[in-house]
Amino acid sequence: MRPVSLPEIAYGATAVRPDWWDLPLALRAAIEERLGARVIASTTASGGFTRAFAAVVETSAGQRAFLKAVALTEPLADGYAREASVTAALPSAVPAPRPRWTLVAADHFVLCMEAIEGHVPSLPWLPRELTAALDGWRAAADALTTPTTPGLPRLSDIVRAELSWWSEIAARRAPLPPAPKWVGAHLDELAALEQELPTLVAGTGMLHGDLRIDNIMIDRYGHPWLCDWTWPCLGAPWFDTVTLLVTAYASGLDVDGLLEPWEAPDAGVDGVLAAMSGYWLTRAAGGPSSASPHSRQHQRFSGQQALAWLASRRAWRT
Repeated sequence: MRPVSLPEIAYGATAVRPDWWDLPLALRAAIEERLGARVIASTTASGGFTRAFAAVVETSAGQRAFLKAVALTEPLADGYAREASVTAALPSAVPAPRPRWTLVAADHFVLCMEAIEGHVPSLPWLPRELTAALDGWRAAADALTTPTTPGLPRLSDIVRAELSWWSEIAARRAPLPPAPKWVGAHLDELAALEQELPTLVAGTGMLHGDLRIDNIMIDRYGHPWLCDWTWPCLGAPWFDTVTLLVTAYASGLDVDGLLEPWEAPDAGVDGVLAAMSGYWLTRAAGGPSSASPHSRQHQRFSGQQALAWLASRRAWRT
């Protein structure tokens, strides 16, 4: 078994968010009016990479809810509105929290969702929790063969527009980010894998689009919940499986064996690992993030692990 690699900060402790009592008084009053009772307890979400409010609250009437709130001037407000629309339309077979209501008040957008009693999986992955996560994604992918949200972007277009950094670097249109020394010898191959990927990930099914360990909750019964449906798109479902398994690779697990049931083409898997590693490492080199002080370490760790998995698959000398 390979050595286990862990991120600097656990995925369940990456967020820097306001607490309930930090929200404007007018906003809190509007939320409590919509809830129909006073908020008496609040547990701020410690995972994720935004500075927006996110917490499980409990009311004096005994109700529990998961709340997200962000200023209307922030781009994330559109993301929360999109998440509300997407999750409301998901088939019942998809294990995801559903929205209860949305609210615009005090210049903020508020999304209220079901509160899931569970935890973000820790690293290294426990095999039973990874199996549950993969089973949950399989159920979702099967149910989303016909998309339930119209007008979604195509993953192939996203790859061309946003996930072709090795191609930019090879063409000297972008600088090489900090990366292992052996990357320079394989730069043309990395670029070629990116350029082949759009055709390979084309598909008509609906994807989560951002499937990673901190967007999964495991409840008290061991059941998975797929959270944060902010970036759904259309494409081949194994794309999301590969992105999820990057942390499983870091956990020393047999990720290629876990991928077999998804019938992903080898060139497609390699292309995803190339494209995502270039994106993550380039973003990690972009200086401090305004979202979370820990987002750059997440991107650096993910990029390094994706590159290592790719090098192992292609037997590159590192």
